Amino acid sequence: MRLPRVLPRSLAGQLFVMQALLVAAVVAGCAVFAYVSGRDQAEETAKRQVRTAALAMAESPSVREAIRAPDPSAALQPYAERVRAETGIAFITIMDPRGVRWTHPTPAEIGRPFIGHTDRALLGETFEETYTGTLGPSIRVVTPVRDEGRVVGLVSAGITVERVSTQVREQLGALALAAGAALALGALGTYVINARLRRHTHGMNARELSRMHDYHAATLHAVREGLLMLDGRRRIALVNDAARELLGLGPEAVGRRVDELELPAALTGALLASGPRVDEVHLTADRVIVVNTSPVVGGEQRGTVVTLRDHTELQALSGELDSERGFSQALRSQAHEAANRLHTVVSLIELGRVEEAVEFATAELELAQVLTDRVVGAVGEPVLAALLLGKAAQANERGVELVLAEDSLIDDGALPESLAARDLVTVLGNLIDNAVDAASEAASGGGGAVPGQRAATRALVTVTARTDGGELLLRVADTGAGIAPDDADEVFRRGWTTRGTGRGLGLALVRQAAYRNGGTVTLDRSEGGGARFTVRLPLTGRAAREVTA
Repeated sequence: MRLPRVLPRSLAGQLFVMQALLVAAVVAGCAVFAYVSGRDQAEETAKRQVRTAALAMAESPSVREAIRAPDPSAALQPYAERVRAETGIAFITIMDPRGVRWTHPTPAEIGRPFIGHTDRALLGETFEETYTGTLGPSIRVVTPVRDEGRVVGLVSAGITVERVSTQVREQLGALALAAGAALALGALGTYVINARLRRHTHGMNARELSRMHDYHAATLHAVREGLLMLDGRRRIALVNDAARELLGLGPEAVGRRVDELELPAALTGALLASGPRVDEVHLTADRVIVVNTSPVVGGEQRGTVVTLRDHTELQALSGELDSERGFSQALRSQAHEAANRLHTVVSLIELGRVEEAVEFATAELELAQVLTDRVVGAVGEPVLAALLLGKAAQANERGVELVLAEDSLIDDGALPESLAARDLVTVLGNLIDNAVDAASEAASGGGGAVPGQRAATRALVTVTARTDGGELLLRVADTGAGIAPDDADEVFRRGWTTRGTGRGLGLALVRQAAYRNGGTVTLDRSEGGGARFTVRLPLTGRAAREVTA
């Protein structure tokens, strides 16, 4: 048999009940304390009041004079009643040393013996006691009346316990009103606070909130997309595992400002921006990241939600796809050119000029085979060799001659497995593409030339690929216009380009790939007046070096 539900289901309801009980307990405790304190205070006030009245009567000269008279009651009774009425006490009894009353609020009691103790007063002591007399239980003080050193009478003043209790009950009524008001105010405040809590918790109880927190935490750790939440002061409020990996953040990142994380300036600016950002590409030391930001509108404190997607692999694949497209275009062009040359050979044969046809075909084969033999003989790495042959075909279609330097030599198996072939394609492919563009533009008299420099008459790109002292050296030099001195420091920045918008990512990816493999990339001027880029990648180990431009 299940027990009936005592507490409400929601967390807010449970907190309301507990807080209401707590407020009630506090108010009740305060009320009891105030009642006890008020009762003690009332009793103490009553004692001080009757002591003052009794001592004043005992010290009064008129009382001593009346005691000497033949009929003390005739003078003392009116005087005692007048003082009792003015002070508001229950009784003032003046008696002789034997305890026979001279005064009493009830005249019939005059002449009768005093009900109470008088021994200590007869010895000259003033004392207090609670005793039941003719008026009921009372708090009384008994003090002696002295005349020339002798005790000639006694004075007793008192207040009934009932009157003290009445005063306490009157105070308790006011206290009950105050306690009720405090309880109502506390309950109202508790209700308002818990109504707000109920809205924030959507009426869920503690177990449901705990389970939802566990689900959210598991989701944040499981999702592969980076998630970053910034508060209104641009401090990290939440970051998942993927975002930590993409941005290289440590466990102490939560609570730090974005501008304290030593991220690239462009990425930091995107995270600090107040407006939304959609699919912005940013580069870190070793990754290509697509950033989306969305400001949090409303709430007590605005912030920003940031999502991060890793496009490093996608960017590399995109570069490879571009290369494949270039290769296919070059192959189509070469097929078309080969068809033209074949038609020429066939036509020469048909005209009976067999020797000239053989000489023409042999010359074409030798020209095409020279570069292939040179590349295959010098570069044992198949990926680099294929890349160079493909880029040579592309360059040839644009009227640019791509040559391999005489000192180029890479034996098969010389490159370690840690040096990814994809990074080699990224580095050498982008450098050759930029060099071909520069050489082609310079040969055709295009823009971008350094002031005062004439256009080159021969479009040439020279590639050097060799192992050198435990390093892989890749160097690409062109006969283009070169890089202006003012742009030398900016050339590796993402977005820098001389050929319009939507470009400017290639050299940034080159530097990133070099850094990722612990290498360096430098820029200087080639012998032909163009740009010369040199990349050095260690063949052993991957200790990061500082990348310089």
